[in-house]
Amino acid sequence: MFEKLFRLKENKTTAKTEIAAGITTFMTMAYILAVNPSVLGAAGMDSTAVLLATCIASFLGTFCMALMANLPFALSAGMGLNAYMAYTVCGVMGYPWQVALLAVFIEGIVFIILSLTRVREAIFNAIPLSLKKAVSVGIGLYIAFIGLQNAKLSVDSATLVSLVNFREHFHTTGICAMLAVIGIILMALLYIKKVPGSILIGIIATWLLGIICELCGLYTVDAENGFYSLIPKFRVTDFSKLGETFGQCFKVDFNKIGIFNFIVVIFSFLFVDLFDTLGTLIGVAAKSGMLDKEGKLPRIRQALTADAVATTAGAVLGTSTTSTFVESSAGVAAGGRTGLTSMTTSILFLLSMFFASVFTAIPAFATAPALIIVGFLMFSTITEIKFTEDEYTSAIPAYLCIIAMPLFYSISEGISIGVISYVILNLVCGKRKQINPIMYILAVLFILKYVFL
Repeated sequence: MFEKLFRLKENKTTAKTEIAAGITTFMTMAYILAVNPSVLGAAGMDSTAVLLATCIASFLGTFCMALMANLPFALSAGMGLNAYMAYTVCGVMGYPWQVALLAVFIEGIVFIILSLTRVREAIFNAIPLSLKKAVSVGIGLYIAFIGLQNAKLSVDSATLVSLVNFREHFHTTGICAMLAVIGIILMALLYIKKVPGSILIGIIATWLLGIICELCGLYTVDAENGFYSLIPKFRVTDFSKLGETFGQCFKVDFNKIGIFNFIVVIFSFLFVDLFDTLGTLIGVAAKSGMLDKEGKLPRIRQALTADAVATTAGAVLGTSTTSTFVESSAGVAAGGRTGLTSMTTSILFLLSMFFASVFTAIPAFATAPALIIVGFLMFSTITEIKFTEDEYTSAIPAYLCIIAMPLFYSISEGISIGVISYVILNLVCGKRKQINPIMYILAVLFILKYVFL
């Protein structure tokens, strides 16, 4: 059945490898089940309801990705977009969370239309191959940076970031950072030795080491500062809570909404989600060798449609924009090549509703090494970018795209700066034939974004 549905032999993979990859992807994404309820809770939403909505939306979106596109990409509530909704739309702008969900719902509808009319696909294909490769490298640095932060290795300082002081708060921050370092080394060794499921084994082993440290007293539980018990405890989930957010996006009083500001909110969601999703698809696909000779991703339209459907469904259920996760690269690195990987991940998201307390016990320091190692794997794509003198008009935009993602903490900002610089440099240097007409439109839109948003 799996062979017929996902064409495993054609993609040079096996059911065992795909399922292991799907589990790996889920393990690196499981943190969203703890983070999203916390972030959206700041907007006044019930945390249990958000957790259930996140699980169901992730299941629907990832399942659609599996069946519609046969690609190993997983979806869930996008980090950054949830913070924008909670702290900017509901916080600074003062809108109720129901209004924010309505904006997300409208965004999803617009994306479904754009995906079905191939507008998003045209944008994907218009981006030059050098920038697509750069996106892969940039995302590698970006997720590695996230991993360093999750591991508590990279911390705030007078120089913006610095290495953690292991001795300070040793029983919380220090021991987490040390366990993450052990996890990185262990995962790297397993990967070098080509041990099947090396990333997944590394996550579980690091988690088990943490549990041992807790039992021995080396790790101290400090819930007030975010250091929870590493030992999972089963608690029955209250499914009735979903009613507190389900369909609330349709219960909005339009007389109390400033139409212009509301439109700005919708466009902000549209803009960030569009290019974060495109960037993720480009980066993960480029690294896994899924792009064809022209730099196009087969079945990109189906992938984008699945993403749009997930966003729309998520808004109705009660969560922020659902988008393709960059952590999908962990599953790809573990050998995932087909929709069986994403189907496995989707099923785990659905099951996580019943075992949420267990899955959310997976500490960030255990999944952080996976992000750092996968970041290395994606960074290796940099060798495919030509940095010769006659290619500077492509190489410099690629370089700017790469450094912008981790330093500005945004995939979409990296694409934006890459596109603008690519158009300007090639235009001024007389290489107009290298510029796809759609790139001109994108460059103008990006510039307008910086001017007005």
